[in-house]
Amino acid sequence: MKRVAAIDCGTNSIRLLVADADPATGELKDLDRRMQIVRLGQGVDRTGRLAPEALERTFAACREYAAVIKGLGAEQVRFVATSASRDAENREDFVNGVVGILGVEPEVITGDQEAEFSYTGATKELSGRTDLAQPFLVVDIGGGSTEFVLGDGAVRAARSVDVGCVRMTERHLVHEGAISDPPTDGQIAAIKADVSSALDRAEETVPLREAATLVGLAGSVTTVAAIALGLKQYDSEAIHHSRLSLAQVREITGRLLSSTHAERAAIPVMHPGRVDVIAAGALVLLSIMERTGAGEVVVSEHDILDGIAWSIAD
Repeated sequence: MKRVAAIDCGTNSIRLLVADADPATGELKDLDRRMQIVRLGQGVDRTGRLAPEALERTFAACREYAAVIKGLGAEQVRFVATSASRDAENREDFVNGVVGILGVEPEVITGDQEAEFSYTGATKELSGRTDLAQPFLVVDIGGGSTEFVLGDGAVRAARSVDVGCVRMTERHLVHEGAISDPPTDGQIAAIKADVSSALDRAEETVPLREAATLVGLAGSVTTVAAIALGLKQYDSEAIHHSRLSLAQVREITGRLLSSTHAERAAIPVMHPGRVDVIAAGALVLLSIMERTGAGEVVVSEHDILDGIAWSIAD
């Protein structure tokens, strides 16, 4: 067993996993798994820079995570940064801050690397399942980007495109400095068009329609799953490997797009940091299912974070 710590810093959230990994058995035993919404990507699509308040929220979470890592005695730490820090002109401020707090440099990985980590984390447990056909198409809907990776035991093709729940919200649902509540038909149509163009680009590299099983990752997908399951509080075990039909995703997406901020905030499983971006995230998921012809999506709580952990454990 090797004790490792993985940090995934995305556009919307920063997450930590400390786990004992056994490469011989493929077992990854969680010791601590946590997440904070820090919205690092706040305004990046518009300004090209990381906002000072977004950096401070992220650094505060890093200080908390540093204490957890030290307390559990992780042997090795890997910090991976994704879309927002790839796009920012002042990313050195982010890098220097993380090094000062955690003692490790954040790796600003490419979209293809991000996709491969997501695939490993999501499918390591699924590969032996006889009820799930391969190839798997793993879809990781993040805040700034969405990763697509097709594989059958090994990765066959991967692509990252710049559509995510935060980016789509800021690009299409903000009017005169405020988020439309609920969005107009025109705004919804603009998101659909943007996502459709992104899916065209993804299909240049990844044959999306060849997938036998669609596997969905990250907060937009797991939140939609929690709503579909009717959970009174967020329950990772109930959500992990649950299956959502296309009809369920379509109904929930429609409900979220027609609801107000207060109505979305009142959903028991809704994280406060997702209230404004969940409708766009659900619409991205629905668009992917419609494009690929998937009748259902298998929801995974294991994703890029687990893939990062395996990358330093193997």
